Formats: sequence, structure tokens, C-alpha cells
Amino acid sequence: MIEELIKYDTELFLFLNNLGTPAWDNFWLVVTDKLTFVPLYALLLYLIYKKLGLKSLLIMVVVIALMITFTDQITNVFKRGFQRLRPCGEPSIADQVRFIAVRCGKYGFFSGHSSNSMAAAIFAGLMLKPYYKYLMLILIVWSLMVAYSRVYVGVHYPLDLLCGLTFGVIAGVLFYYIAQFALKRYAMD
Repeated sequence: MIEELIKYDTELFLFLNNLGTPAWDNFWLVVTDKLTFVPLYALLLYLIYKKLGLKSLLIMVVVIALMITFTDQITNVFKRGFQRLRPCGEPSIADQVRFIAVRCGKYGFFSGHSSNSMAAAIFAGLMLKPYYKYLMLILIVWSLMVAYSRVYVGVHYPLDLLCGLTFGVIAGVLFYYIAQFALKRYAMD
């Protein structure tokens, strides 16, 4: 059963990865670059400040830092625990992978980019939902683009993304509730 799932995952990866073309490579390299996230995160922090105030923003910065640390560390636990080679490092398919990323880490299950971006999308979307009706949808689409970019550049299988996105949703909701508790406890005057 697991072997068959991995076989289908590999086949889907190769199909999606090989849809890429040089004309789109730079676009997806920008999408997958962590520095690309900085302006979006700065905008989200500004919106939180604008709607909730400075004290709430400071609490949110702490909660967000904890959330990103949490998702990163859990992702690393899974990568070391499962030790599934990234597609760009898998010898059996190396000649079929369209690898354009800057580097190819060793293990890939599950995707940290996917879990972090989805956690941020869900968290910010829930925090700002009362003020910006479509923000959650926009952030989820952005997170899905980030996830897909990892297949495009050749460093993650689709199952890595699915699990990362799912974990990101869980983390985003969990830390939203932690933030709500912290806001009630420390920001309400």
C-alpha cells in the first residue's frame, strides 16, 4: 500500500515537474524564495497594527514567531524521522527531474515552505477576517502557489506538499486560538 502510494506520488511529481518551461522558471524561483514573503508579512503585520493596535501587534509578533518556530521544528522532526529523499536527490529518477532550485536539501517529507506559508495564511486570515472579507482566500491561494513552486523547482513531491499544507492549517488554527487567549489576557484594558 505505502509503496503504491509512493509510486503514484513520484509519477505525479514527474508529470507536474516536467510541465515547467524555461520561460516560467524565474517566476517560480521568485515565488519559492523565502525573501519574497517579507513584503507580504510586513503588510499583514501593518494590517494587524492598523486594526488591533500596537499592544496587540506586539503580542501577535511573539505568537507568530512561536508559530513559525513550531512549524519549522516539527517539519524537521518529520524530515529526520521519515528520511525520504527529495526528488532532486533521488538517484532512481535523477535523470527525469527538472531541477532548477538553488539547492537540494537531503530529506523532504514534509515541506516546510508549505507548512509555514499555510500556517501564516490561516493565522492572518483568521485574525483579520472581521476586517477583510476576502483576505483568507487570497492568502490560501498564495500558500498554494508557494507549495506548487516546490514541485516546480524539483525539491518536493506532491505528498510532501499535501502533508505540509495540512499541518500548516492545524498550526495556523492552533496559534490563532493561542493568540486569542493572549489578546484577552494581556491586551484588553
